[in-house]
Amino acid sequence: MAPPPSLAPDRGGGGGDPDDALRLRARAATGGDSDERRESGAAVGDAPQQQGQLLWYRASAPAHRRVRESPLSSDAIFRQSHAGLLNLCIVVLIAVNSRLIIENLMKYGLLIRAGFWFSGTSLADWPLLILTLPIFLLAALMAEKLAQRKLISEHVVILLHVVITTSVLVYPVVVILKCDSAVLSGFVLMFLASIIWLKLVSFAHTNYDIRMLAKSIEKGMTHGISIDPENIKWPTFKRLAYFMLAPTLCYQPSYPRTTYIRKGWVVRQLIKCLVFTGLMGFIIEQYINPIVKNSKHPLKGNFLNAIERVLKLSVPTLYVWLCMFYYAHVKFLHREKQSLGGLGNSLLNILAELLRFGDREFYKDWWNAKTVEEGVAILISFLVSAAFHELCVAVPCHIFKFWAFIGIMFQIPLVFLTKYLQDKFNDTMVGNMIFWFFFSILGQPMCVLLYYHDVMNRQQAQTNR
Repeated sequence: MAPPPSLAPDRGGGGGDPDDALRLRARAATGGDSDERRESGAAVGDAPQQQGQLLWYRASAPAHRRVRESPLSSDAIFRQSHAGLLNLCIVVLIAVNSRLIIENLMKYGLLIRAGFWFSGTSLADWPLLILTLPIFLLAALMAEKLAQRKLISEHVVILLHVVITTSVLVYPVVVILKCDSAVLSGFVLMFLASIIWLKLVSFAHTNYDIRMLAKSIEKGMTHGISIDPENIKWPTFKRLAYFMLAPTLCYQPSYPRTTYIRKGWVVRQLIKCLVFTGLMGFIIEQYINPIVKNSKHPLKGNFLNAIERVLKLSVPTLYVWLCMFYYAHVKFLHREKQSLGGLGNSLLNILAELLRFGDREFYKDWWNAKTVEEGVAILISFLVSAAFHELCVAVPCHIFKFWAFIGIMFQIPLVFLTKYLQDKFNDTMVGNMIFWFFFSILGQPMCVLLYYHDVMNRQQAQTNR
């Protein structure tokens, strides 16, 4: 039986809408054909109207009108919405982690202790460092003031900045080792010292450019060049103090500012900081500590046992790192290009809000990273990053095995591996998978195990003396 003329497929060009049949069926339910019947002038009764509606719903109306791919086929999968599957993954993730939390609490109970993080003697380094570190900032400002008044030469200014920045790193190392700081206390102090070092380096470089630009203006060499007067102002104590508190490592005389402080927003962010801090402590005490205590040194024990510990440790360490990322992040070094420096989101947003700091693009979408650029600049970035990772971890642990340094520098061969696989499979997401595997599955758990067992061996050797 032939379909009604109104539903017959277009035989001419095949360019009709494939969902015409669905819309024509809906027209009968909404009375959409009444206008056509009025135009024809035909008298329409109840019986013919019911017969017309039956024609619209005939089983012979074509449902398949063109070639279409399956929604999950390789050609159409990325054109579909996966919101339902994402909700399913979230539900499964919550269910699995809830089971693990209950199982952990039933097995170990509530494990919360503070001795590993803080001790009565370890806090002696805090007033010593916090009260004396500003001396280096004042020394850097004084050097710039002397150079501004041309009381010292450029070579002397550079030498003073080298001495000041070197002292900013060496002095905390000596204090932490001398006071025998706890791990977390020493890590926070070394992290603050590293931030001050990076800020003072930017402070010295920017003011050097300002002095050179000022000399060019005096000689009339900048005729016809547009210069923003806001960016050639001499350093003052107020500008330096604002820069030291601002959530950036790039010094400039002025910054974009917001008009007011959102007090309610600040309170919400502080609550988030407390929640994520508690969550990190819970994960470390309940999951990471029991796992590493029941493990052996990954380079000395059974290979399969080490792989099992690393895989079991990968999930909680990833959760802790994501909490740290959301907690406080740093905007690193280059002005034209910003890259992820380490920790995460809330703390520096709070600083930015309190200081009315306007530029809050602290990082790019690093989670979509597909490759690592090659070149001398990238090599230098890896070297600097590896050195600071080693300082911030090895000094608080009182262990200099260079595990963190090796872990960062090991990423350089991944540049060539990523490029090779991307060219072979013609897919940039291969690089993203490699990034997540080496970063969260292999790198962090392995470093945790290595440093933990080295610290435990050190403490055991001290008790045996």
